[in-house]
Order: sequence, then C-alpha cells, then structure tokens
Amino acid sequence: MDIGKILTNFDDILYTWLLIYMLAGAGIYFTIKTRFVQIRLFKDAIIAMTEKKSHEKGVSSFQALMIATASRVGTGNMAGVATAIISGGPGAAFWMWLMAILGSASAFIESTLAQIYKKKEGHSFKGGPAYYIEKALHARWLGIVFAISLILTFAFGFNGLQAYNIVSALDYYIPDISASNVPTIVGVILCVVSMALFFGGTDKISKLSEILVPFMAIIYIAIGLFCIVTHITAIPSILVMIVKDAFNLKAIFGAFTGSCMVYGIKRGLFSNEAGMGSAPNASASAQVSHPAKQGLAQVISVYIDTLLICSTTVFVVLLTGVYTGSQYDGIPLIQHSVATILGPIGIHIITISVILFAFTSIIGNYFYAESNILFITRNKTVMNVFRVLAGLMVFIGARNSMSVAWALADITMGFEAIVNIIVIVLLGNIAFKALEDYEKQKADGLDPVFHEANIGLHNTDIWK
Repeated sequence: MDIGKILTNFDDILYTWLLIYMLAGAGIYFTIKTRFVQIRLFKDAIIAMTEKKSHEKGVSSFQALMIATASRVGTGNMAGVATAIISGGPGAAFWMWLMAILGSASAFIESTLAQIYKKKEGHSFKGGPAYYIEKALHARWLGIVFAISLILTFAFGFNGLQAYNIVSALDYYIPDISASNVPTIVGVILCVVSMALFFGGTDKISKLSEILVPFMAIIYIAIGLFCIVTHITAIPSILVMIVKDAFNLKAIFGAFTGSCMVYGIKRGLFSNEAGMGSAPNASASAQVSHPAKQGLAQVISVYIDTLLICSTTVFVVLLTGVYTGSQYDGIPLIQHSVATILGPIGIHIITISVILFAFTSIIGNYFYAESNILFITRNKTVMNVFRVLAGLMVFIGARNSMSVAWALADITMGFEAIVNIIVIVLLGNIAFKALEDYEKQKADGLDPVFHEANIGLHNTDIWK
C-alpha cells in the first residue's frame, strides 16, 4: 500500500472541489465588504505593527507579527514555491500572488476577531478561532473541533514537514541521504532542541522569533534582489511568461488538480496561511489599543510572506532556468538555482537559510498549538505529554518521504481552514463594525481605542 499516493489523491480531491473555492470566495467577499482594506489602509498597517506594549512582560504588536511571520515564513516559501512551479508551471506564481492579496482581507478579519475575543492570562493574552467560536457562536464543541484540527496541522503536519525540509537541504552534502543515518541523527537533534524550547515557554519563543525572522528574511530577499539585478533584462519576459501560463485555459482545466491555479493557491495557502485560522492565535497575544490595529498588522505579515519572500523564490527559480528539465525539486532546486548565480557558496547560504526558516517555523507552529491545547484543557500533565509528542513528531518528520510529508501537511491544513472560513464568514459583521469604529476614530483625529459598546457587543473579556 502506497501511503504517499493515497494521501496525495485525497489531498487533490479536498483542494480541487472544496477548499480553493472557499478560500477564493471568502477573500473576494471580505475584500469587497471592507472596501479593499488591505490596500486602502496599508499605511495604517505599517504604523500599527510599531505600537508599543503596555507591560514589559506582554507581547507587542511587532512580536505578535513576528510569531505569525515565523510560522508563515518557512520552507513553504522555498520548497513549496519551487514544487508549485515544477508541478504546475510558472503561472502558479500569478495565482499565488492573487490569493495573497485577496487572502490578506481574510487575515484582517480573523485577526481582528481574535483580538476582540481574546482572554487575559497574567500579563499576556490567549485567543484565536477556538476562542471566538466559543464566545461569539456559543459553540464550545466546534471550538474544540477547530483546536484539534489546528494542533494536528501545526504540531504534527507542518512541523513534520519542516523537519523533512531541513533534512532535504543536506542532500547536496550527503549522497543518497534517505538511505543513511543522517535523517535519524538530524531528527534527534531537532527533537531535543525543540522540546527544550517547548518546555521553555512562549515568552522565549516570541523573543527568539523577533530576532531570527527579520534576519533570515533579509538574507534571503538580498539573494533574490541580487538575482534580479544580475538578470534585469530578463524580467519583462519572465513576467509575460507567468501571466500567459496563468491564463492558459488548457493548462488550468485540462488537468485541474495538477494545474498552475491549484498549485499556486495550494502552496500559497501553505505559505501565508491567510484565512486558515493560525495567525489569529499570535494576533490575540498582542497588546494593542484597538483590535483593527492587529488585524492590519497581519496584512503586512501576508505581504512579507508571499509578495516578498515567495516572490524571491519565484524569480530565483525562473530567472536561472534550472527548473527546466531539471531532476531537482523542492529545496535542492533552490540550492542549485542560487548556485548558478553565486557559485557553490550559494548552496551553503540556502542550506543555512532553510535551517533558520524551518526552525523558526517549528517554534512558531508550536506557539499556535499550545494556545489551542490550553483552550481544551489546563491539565499540566496533558500539556507536558503534548510537548513530548510534538517533539517526537519533529523526529518522525525528519525521516519522512517527500510525498507523505507534503500530503499530510496539506490535508490537516485543509480541514482546519474549512472550519475557520465558515466561522469568519458567519462572524464577519463584527469585524466590519470594528473596522468602521477604527476608521471613525481616525477621522476624528484620535488614536483609536476600542470598547465593546462601540459596536454593540457585551460579551468580550477585556474590552469593557
């Protein structure tokens, strides 16, 4: 029995006939209802992410943004995009960009809701879809369903994939790596280091993310800019190729589950997570004066992830041309593409980048999963068992095959996203009112401060 093939077939059905339509539909709906908030209030979004926290032990808007970006910005920005181009064609980039712009409106809605319905714990806050499902829909059972789906997605599906991609980045140095002891050794090291952080607490995670995420993003974007500058004359033809391939009807509808549209949307979602219900867990932890501020900050996170970092991969792969008739895919394709520009040192730089991308994603993913374990139960034994299991999954992921790693991550992500999209459409009106309140106060020359009564609510914990 080929488990990888079974998972891949189920993955194709799930995305083709359900999730893609829901994601695109929700993104269009929220974009129209908010009057293109992701574009209209871009300047406000930049300002919002610099807001200071009110207590030194709390999480600032920027730290929450970096936790969300740590989870978003992972090997999906590299391996995921490379795989999308190999499997779906250059046009996948166009659909990835489009879904990032539409999806950022969904990201605004879910993160604003997370702020409205967050709960205070000491000097910090907890929240996310499970919390706003329970509070706003009065359906704790559905909140638990979502929490379980998120835990499976991030602690097991995504973290297993991140560990796999770290191992795949070492393939250049160790021939036939899958047949060696290297995956096991790397898995053990990742497991031990990860569990040390898992047991260390979310405060350490937020501080580590604040340092590592900007650092690794700047390095990778610099490589992309160098590639663009050295191939500047080829940019127009590359953009034309992307657009033409994106609207090649035969390529789109002839084999829909393998089309550039499906791969672009699927890998885009894995990368930026907009509308999936993950980033709101980080958004809820931020100390801000108005929920809409953190909603706007998360728009920036989606842009950083897809329009900057994923685009870096797109141009590195397409401009160097290594992908045409290539035996490489995923991380090895990125490594050999960069090597055509920088020489062998490029492979080493990408290897280090992959390790940093994947590792910060592992700890960012854990942050989300822990928040949802706490929603289900406060039992310390359960939490400690979960931490051990999450660490073991990192070990198992390092020893996975490519098809199993990607399909498992896609399937768990799909179930989580479906639940969250339905919920945020049902609760969208609350976020719309919060946005109206924010804009009204801004129009009056005020620094917006939120009170639940402003939008007719009476069931929040901290916005009395």
